[in-house]
Amino acid sequence: MLEFSRLKQAWLWFLTLACAVATLPTIVNAAGYAWPSALPAPMINLGLDLAGGSHLLLEADTNQIRQLRLEQMEESVRGRMAKTEPRIGIGDISTKDGKVAFMLNDPSKADAAREALQTLTSGAGTTGQRDWDLAVNGGLIELTPTEAGLKQSADQAMGAATEVIRKRIDSMGTREPTIIREGRNRIVVQVPGLSDPKKLKESIGQTAKLEFKLVDTTASPNDRTQGVAQPGTQLVPFANPEKDGLVPLAVFRLGGISGDQLTQASAGNDQKTNESIVEISFNQQGGAKFAKLTSENVGKPFAIILDGKVISAPNINEPILGGQARISGSFTPATAQALAINLASGALPVDLKVVEERTVGPDLGKDSIHKGIIAIVVGTGAIMLLIAFTYGRFGIYANIALVINVLMILGIMAMLGGTLTLPGIAGFVLTIGAAVDANVLINERIREERHRGRKVMQAVEVGYTEASRTIFDANITHFIAAALMFVFGSGPIKGFAVVLIIGIVTSVFTAVYLTRMWVALWLRRTRPSELHI
Repeated sequence: MLEFSRLKQAWLWFLTLACAVATLPTIVNAAGYAWPSALPAPMINLGLDLAGGSHLLLEADTNQIRQLRLEQMEESVRGRMAKTEPRIGIGDISTKDGKVAFMLNDPSKADAAREALQTLTSGAGTTGQRDWDLAVNGGLIELTPTEAGLKQSADQAMGAATEVIRKRIDSMGTREPTIIREGRNRIVVQVPGLSDPKKLKESIGQTAKLEFKLVDTTASPNDRTQGVAQPGTQLVPFANPEKDGLVPLAVFRLGGISGDQLTQASAGNDQKTNESIVEISFNQQGGAKFAKLTSENVGKPFAIILDGKVISAPNINEPILGGQARISGSFTPATAQALAINLASGALPVDLKVVEERTVGPDLGKDSIHKGIIAIVVGTGAIMLLIAFTYGRFGIYANIALVINVLMILGIMAMLGGTLTLPGIAGFVLTIGAAVDANVLINERIREERHRGRKVMQAVEVGYTEASRTIFDANITHFIAAALMFVFGSGPIKGFAVVLIIGIVTSVFTAVYLTRMWVALWLRRTRPSELHI
């Protein structure tokens, strides 16, 4: 156990020095100096409580969720009625008064229609309640969303919106944002280090809902100008470059493709025109649907709709196969990149508006950092003096390992781009205590083995072996607790867990492996007959 080959020594020193060197950019930056731009610069990010940042409170429009459910049910009803054998003919479908209603062409088929639609009213969650009430009155069929179904849809929409916002903020290069739900229809967003929330609001506020719909070429220009849409169509504003302002464009409401079937989106340039574009790819289902849409409608225009506005309405010159397409619309490189990020992260299932906005200053953070550093220095210094006085040479080894442990924690956080929060500083201090505890266990066990009469080499070997088992057992339980906090926690709790997890690993590495290597090298070199420990 006390044999360390040159290769093993080199490997331990490499890990130690790599982590320690990674702290240099952060230390140089904290000292007020500029780190050379030609060199790699892993940095530790500061959390909202330390560096300040932006705080937004977003609120979703629950009425929009209700309307989306009505539209989805309308399309499902049309598809289900078209697939029945024999086919059940229906009239126009109405979504007024918060319900889906339509008349059967043949009232005698009411029971068959009820049976066909019954599976569309599945239970809401695990409550056993249905998410739609189905009523049949002669030839009139009505589907009304239940409160349980609306609540389930709202929860799903808010959960999806939270994840979309998280992806968008991460794509902007931020670290450890706090994004949590508040109440039934609100989301709190806190981003550290962002003093100007304008860019954040622009990115979050864009729904990035992408749709491809066929254009109704039979629509009268006069009707479109007066805002009159034919049954089965809708008017969407279109920024026609040949005319000033927005003009309404008639598109078919159903039968299009939604952007939720996208798998990839990236910004690029058209090689012929050098125009900024966004290249998109569909999943297998979306690609097949897109190929069918373009194959059956060659020569017809289709509208590319983003957030309720037509950005382009090109003709389908040929079938578009392979599940890939391009979006153009007078983009700049910056707007094309922003759109690609938002499309790649997914569309927001519901519009969000900012109901509260504030900027958190870093003044409290600076004071916290200053006092936290004082606490670490004073506490660590006192502990190091006590250990050196108590254990002599072994205490000095433990102190060196303690300093290296601190540098390794900072280095690993910098390499991972981690964020240090105020609770993280608390985790830092707790980790130092755990590292000291490991060294105390080892030294006390060696002392105990010497009192039992074991020789120096044997006492050291048994001491490290037996104490290491206890250290591993204790730190495994700490690691599990920290991992659970990281998985289920958010914001400050997650920041605390990150520092704690890293600290557990580095404290075991420095206390068990580094000090053992130093002690083994000293014992082999000097062959002492007695230990002063």
